[in-house]
Amino acid sequence: MLEELKARVFRETMRLVKYGLIGLTRGNVSGTDQEKGLMVITPAGVPYEEMRAEDMVVVDMIDGRVAEGGKPSGDTLAHLHLYRTFPELGGIVHIRSVNAAAWAQAGKGLPPYGTVHADAFCGEIPCTRGLTENECKNSYELNIGKLIEETFKQRDYMEIPGVLVKSHGAFTWGECVEKATENAMALEAAAETAVKMKFLAPDASEIDSFLLEKRYTKKHGKRTNRSKRK
Repeated sequence: MLEELKARVFRETMRLVKYGLIGLTRGNVSGTDQEKGLMVITPAGVPYEEMRAEDMVVVDMIDGRVAEGGKPSGDTLAHLHLYRTFPELGGIVHIRSVNAAAWAQAGKGLPPYGTVHADAFCGEIPCTRGLTENECKNSYELNIGKLIEETFKQRDYMEIPGVLVKSHGAFTWGECVEKATENAMALEAAAETAVKMKFLAPDASEIDSFLLEKRYTKKHGKRTNRSKRK
């Protein structure tokens, strides 16, 4: 079932492993077949060095049941919530790479300091609030998805295709799983560059708005000028 999509999700997972954005059993990748109402996601607890394309798990996007495969990633409910909430998404990546996690654990949004950032994100990559004790104890993974939804109430999720989850890591997305991976790589690069820049110049300012606009539109075309999409 969905062998091509399984192969793509697996390929992008290995791409993230290659570049050090995910490792051990941390992080996850998913893609969807919207026509069939199915999601393919990485399995839970399988080391990346042992993972194969056929290990990818197929999940029904309506009721969350496993349609084929073993145990899906522990973040499955967060992925499903984001797909249901943001209809333009076709792929989602969750990483806990060093620099992205550093910003998330600091509880700070990642400002756009330069073109490394502006080529992929049209503005600050926000950091969510922290989960409450009750949200942690009850439906933890689902509440991560809801927390991201809350953070994007007044933001365009396609112009800023990523978020930092406080004390945790980052999620990125795109119209396909390949684009979600590219955005994860861009987020980590922007986070690392920002950390090193702040060391060299703690008082450095953000990129000029006209340059941010120029770089983003050069890569992605004219902006929608909408604060959010539904």
